[in-house]
Amino acid sequence: MGLLEKCEELFQTTSLYDLLGVDRTATDAEVRRSYYKVSLQVHPDRAPDDPLATEKFQVLGKLYAVLCDAEQRAVYDETGVVDEESDTLKKERCWEDYWRVLFPTITLKDILDFEKKYQGSAEEREDLLKLYVKHEGDMDLITSSAMCCTVEDEPRLCAILREAIEAEEVPAFPAFTKESAKKTKARRKRADKERVEAEEMQKELGLGDEEDSLAMMIKQRRQSREQNFNSFLSDLEAKYSKKGGKTRRGKK
Repeated sequence: MGLLEKCEELFQTTSLYDLLGVDRTATDAEVRRSYYKVSLQVHPDRAPDDPLATEKFQVLGKLYAVLCDAEQRAVYDETGVVDEESDTLKKERCWEDYWRVLFPTITLKDILDFEKKYQGSAEEREDLLKLYVKHEGDMDLITSSAMCCTVEDEPRLCAILREAIEAEEVPAFPAFTKESAKKTKARRKRADKERVEAEEMQKELGLGDEEDSLAMMIKQRRQSREQNFNSFLSDLEAKYSKKGGKTRRGKK
């Protein structure tokens, strides 16, 4: 299967530029930065619960190798086709090593530091609004596509989106404004299952001291946001449990 077919299978697009979220006129530096951002989402260290993470990461490496090669990029821009017989794609290489050459000394701690800087930034807001429009308000798709995002971030992301809707920056898609508490709970349930599977995988792999401490950082961060998310669920339940002027009480 060729590169474009793999992009379609794994990322639902055959456009190398759309996959990176840049225009065709993007500079080499812009392409490089976008590659870094997108590859972080599927880096094997960042997405241990995604069984396709390694394959996605490899495809992104090939994509970037094409776009950073002036001749290959010119051919793609002109024809929309990638030369699968070129040395760029035929050459056997470790794409994780290739990534580390491009972004040396990148560790899991670096990724977490980047996440801390990205969250709450203007860049995150811009990316979120693009995803909101692209997925027409479907929070399942938005939270699975957003960078540096877990389900515990949902109250914060929803607040950003509601503010943008009120300011008429984006449309008020019913999928977002009328989402039921049941769907929100189902999303949380899936996330909890994935978290447990990831923790089990970490135990099976026998992480080292640095990785263990970083895993604990992630766990503590999630726990600190747990209360906010539970409050968010309670608000939704209060909103949607009203029928005929009565409020149903959930089981404690």
